[in-house]
Amino acid sequence: MNIVMMTNTYTPHVGGVAHSVTAFTEAFRDRGHRVLVVAPVFPEMPADEPDVVRIPALQNFNGSDFSVVLPVPGKLDEALDAFNPDIIHAHHPFLIGSTALRVAAERQCPLLFTQHTLYEAYTHYVPGDSPALKRFVIELSTSYGNSCDQVIAPSESIADLLHERGVNAPVAVLPTGIDQQAFGRGNGARFRAEHGIPKTARVIGHVGRLAEEKNLHYLSNAIQAALRAEPTAHCLMLGDGTESAAIDQSFAEAGLSARLHRPGTLGLPSLADAYAAMDVFAFASLTETQGMVLAEAMTAGVPVIALDAPGAREVVKDGFNGRLLTANASPTAFAKALTEWLGWADSSGDKQRNKPPAIVVEAMADTAARYSMDASAERALAMYSRRLAAGTLSAESRDDARAAWQGSLRRVQAEWVVIRGMARAAGKALTGDDPSVIS
Repeated sequence: MNIVMMTNTYTPHVGGVAHSVTAFTEAFRDRGHRVLVVAPVFPEMPADEPDVVRIPALQNFNGSDFSVVLPVPGKLDEALDAFNPDIIHAHHPFLIGSTALRVAAERQCPLLFTQHTLYEAYTHYVPGDSPALKRFVIELSTSYGNSCDQVIAPSESIADLLHERGVNAPVAVLPTGIDQQAFGRGNGARFRAEHGIPKTARVIGHVGRLAEEKNLHYLSNAIQAALRAEPTAHCLMLGDGTESAAIDQSFAEAGLSARLHRPGTLGLPSLADAYAAMDVFAFASLTETQGMVLAEAMTAGVPVIALDAPGAREVVKDGFNGRLLTANASPTAFAKALTEWLGWADSSGDKQRNKPPAIVVEAMADTAARYSMDASAERALAMYSRRLAAGTLSAESRDDARAAWQGSLRRVQAEWVVIRGMARAAGKALTGDDPSVIS
């Protein structure tokens, strides 16, 4: 098959969507299929990228880690003509997602859409964030899903949520797979030595983009409480983002900077080594659609402490492969769970290394096996084949669905204009820059 992946984020950007697109693309190509990736321009992207079309973009939109694509239809159409696609797979409902709608309709290809993100959790990146904007963003992604032949949810929780929101297109659950061999063979001792983490330290780990929507203030408070309760514990936090400085400051104010290790964003094999250096994995985000870093941790043999939320609840089974606390659990309760699961060394008598009991190790291995990249890739290809056999939406149905989506998009744009105007007016009034304001 000739598969087109259309995404607003891609390498070298680091994030869940970019990782998913990259992982599936490599797996499909390994199986003899052709894949054309349509993605924004990013700084430091590879000079030579076969079967990748880069679209100009505005980088770091409103201080976020994301880019706003500026489609160039002529360039893209030429590439698509040469590629002759069978399947169009959109990974966002807006920006390049609108181009995916047009391409699928013009070329009569099945259009699939993966709901990677709960977009309403990201509206704080737009000037003048408001409840109305959140409602419109939910409506936008819902109507986009209904304009597609197939919607993919990364977890059962998200599939249920999409149905509740009114997605009537077929919805299938398909998580991004994990390279089990890579994540299962990390060298934790080497990583500790390279990053100044004591051999006998108990390490609380975290991997993810350090951004506001990841509930990092809560997580930092919980980890700091655990470090105060356990003097031999250290924190290993991987990733970068807009909250990096705030995290560093928070640990400094708590007097715990010496036990915080932040090596930044890592790729394989260093990432696997980092997981292997951890004793317990801490995760407090409430906005995930799938828990890939949780499955990666378990593949490395690291139990997880998380809050009950979409993505996490599919991976963590409370009391078996970690702890799944209620979403409203206090940081103190989270810290207590961390220290309890760091206590395996005391119960086993092994002071040199902290190891969970065999029953926990077995539970983690069973969980990790469900997230094999091989299995996910085969399921995705089977889904593509079924969609090709079933055909696409009728022209009338697609036109109706696109009209609903375009109406949602106009409402989002209108709300954005209103709240941006209000913010600017308020700013001028407060600063005295508006000549109409009487001082």
